[in-house]
Amino acid sequence: MAFVLVLSYSRRIFLRFGFDQGMAGFLDGHQRAFEHFGGVPRVLLYDNLKSAVLERFGDAIRMHPTMLAFSVHHGYEARPVAVARGNEKGRVERSIRYVRTNFFGARKWANLEDLNAQALHWCDEIAAARPWPEDKSRKVQDAILEETPHLLALPQDRFPAADRREVHSGKTPYIRYDLNDYSVPHTHVQRTLTVFATPHEVRVLDGQAVVAEHGRSYDKGTTVENPKHIAGLMEHKMDARKHRAQDRLIAAVPQVREILVRLAERGDPLGNSVQHLCKLLDRFGLADFTAAVDRALAANSPHPNSIRMFVERIRLARGLADAPAVPVVTAPHLVRLQVRPHNLNTYDRLTAVAPPKKETDHDD
Repeated sequence: MAFVLVLSYSRRIFLRFGFDQGMAGFLDGHQRAFEHFGGVPRVLLYDNLKSAVLERFGDAIRMHPTMLAFSVHHGYEARPVAVARGNEKGRVERSIRYVRTNFFGARKWANLEDLNAQALHWCDEIAAARPWPEDKSRKVQDAILEETPHLLALPQDRFPAADRREVHSGKTPYIRYDLNDYSVPHTHVQRTLTVFATPHEVRVLDGQAVVAEHGRSYDKGTTVENPKHIAGLMEHKMDARKHRAQDRLIAAVPQVREILVRLAERGDPLGNSVQHLCKLLDRFGLADFTAAVDRALAANSPHPNSIRMFVERIRLARGLADAPAVPVVTAPHLVRLQVRPHNLNTYDRLTAVAPPKKETDHDD
């Protein structure tokens, strides 16, 4: 999208390109032009585009409320031109034709930022140095010096030129905006949030609080993530997994709660201890594990290694060797694998001894 704004008296041109054709990009182009000019024109003429004019009934015109608020904020009059009256904005039409023939000829650029930098240089150095249409003996830049003092002063604060939309985050910590997914903290899933999108930034708000900020992507189907959001989600999952394992241990052997309390008082990492205790319970069974926990508490040795030692002593006293580790298959395609038993009679036939052949007499 190309945004072109032309000052009526001096014919000064502001040219900028962008990916966004919505209201946010349209108003952002205005603000950048005003800041570049150092002031605001008193009247701006608009075509009957939907960003400015919603509908017309004869002489009755309903302007876009955001455009009206923008014009009031900057103190200028937003004036729509008549339908099919291109002559009312002929200076803009001629300037656009001039941009096409003079700016784009054999021009190369690396990216959008490079193109806009070239456009700004072209406006200030080349377009401003062309002859002024009202007096060919003067340059446009001479008329600019005369016109600039008559512009309105810039407002003290910028108008919030952003696309505002309500979105809903699902079970995953992402919201979708303009065909792309943007991450949000895992604490804000399954709720309604508000997106404020500018041509360069996407902000996600929960009420008045900003919960996520991302650079805007104009791709399709792209996932834009903040590493802090992903790290927070992983930490939350690990904590949840740890608590599930704790609940399982305490439900099986209530005395484990005292073990964990003492470990926490000593400052030992509970996550590794819980995993170790779960493995001991799965490997040696409930009875031996419970007896080992009782002995560890009685000996004032609340540590997974101590519990393992007591388990081994209990089993050795019964003449049992250490239980071998049993690998657990977790691959989904192996868990669902069904093996059809084979009829072993086939192997019996292979190993069976064939009876000797009977000899037959033949007459010569």
